Amino acid sequence: FAKKLGVDVFIGKASFDSEGSVMVCTDDFCTKLKFNKACIATGGRPRIPDIPGLKDLARDYSGGEKKPAVLTSENLFNLVELPPRLAVIGTGPIGMELAQAFQRLGSKVVVFGRADRIMRREDADIAKMVYEQAKKDGVTFVFGVSKYEKVVADKEKLSGSFPELCLSLSLNNDGTAQNHFKFDAILVATGRQPNVRSLDLEKANVKFDDHSGVLVNDKLETSNPKIFAVGDVCSPYQFTHVADFMARIVVRNALFFGKQKMSSLIIPWCTYTTPEIAHVGLYASDLAAAGTRHDTFEKLLADNDRAICDAAPAGIVRIHAAPGDGRILGASVAAEHAGDLISEITLAMNHGVGLGSIASVIHPYPTQADAIRACGDMFNKTKLTTTARIVLRQMMKLSK
Repeated sequence: FAKKLGVDVFIGKASFDSEGSVMVCTDDFCTKLKFNKACIATGGRPRIPDIPGLKDLARDYSGGEKKPAVLTSENLFNLVELPPRLAVIGTGPIGMELAQAFQRLGSKVVVFGRADRIMRREDADIAKMVYEQAKKDGVTFVFGVSKYEKVVADKEKLSGSFPELCLSLSLNNDGTAQNHFKFDAILVATGRQPNVRSLDLEKANVKFDDHSGVLVNDKLETSNPKIFAVGDVCSPYQFTHVADFMARIVVRNALFFGKQKMSSLIIPWCTYTTPEIAHVGLYASDLAAAGTRHDTFEKLLADNDRAICDAAPAGIVRIHAAPGDGRILGASVAAEHAGDLISEITLAMNHGVGLGSIASVIHPYPTQADAIRACGDMFNKTKLTTTARIVLRQMMKLSK
């Protein structure tokens, strides 16, 4: 496919040789490539926390015939055998997606977290919908972890071809007492880190740090004006669809003298649990912190005929809008297909379509998307002021 597009592909380990050149090396030779413009798109990798014994296990069980004892979002898809008992460290989107999936596949899953709830980015009541469903599925939760003490493998005890692992930790309410849990595999979902090491970025005069990755401006330019960066290596929005649109910005800005900015993007995202949780724009907490006046409109899917027919009434459409013009400031959706529903709201935000205008869009019946239109109806009702009601009543009296 790359050949068809006229792209030359060089396979090997790449690193910068200067501010305008890259070296691509294999075991046999190195090729020096000079450039007028370049883009760093090396992505990121799962972050393995500093729990004694965990990184050693990840290394010792990383290849050959041994089953991986430490799983991440990268290597778990290579599994050909289901771990009977699975620990999940991390209560964010990846942790919750995979915990629910493995529980439904047949593993006995326990999720560990330092906080007292899951998915802290999302509204508490919406995250609770996922929590309650996961508990119904059989997932066990252990909150309030103050310290992960160590992980030890008993290589003599095998569950299938998995070694028995013992995870020791302390809880906030237990003082210094240690708690011990036994598993066959541990899934680590504690965030990602950018792939910036081994690129020799210093030689290219590209600024970076290990936490944020490559530092870029709003046009995705690095400290070297010849070099751009996209994706997980430089962005806090670590989503495939965001990397796609960042790449489009770089193509325009690097090759066609464009001036497109990252800040112009309206970015939705979705967590693929049951129910799915999708969001775009600002949360109510963001608006409150900024002192932004807003009204919030909600439609429970328990009142939506399609959700009732689908036996999926656990959900909500929540939209924050500016008073007066109905400009949409942010929205959250919890629903069976929230990732599909959020796009209508994103489109409206992208083109400045107010919430009141959505009310005039005819939606097929029955659909869960009709809950979005219902929020538009709620907004339009707020425009009927007390004065307007009085005038309307008088006009109706005169018409009799």
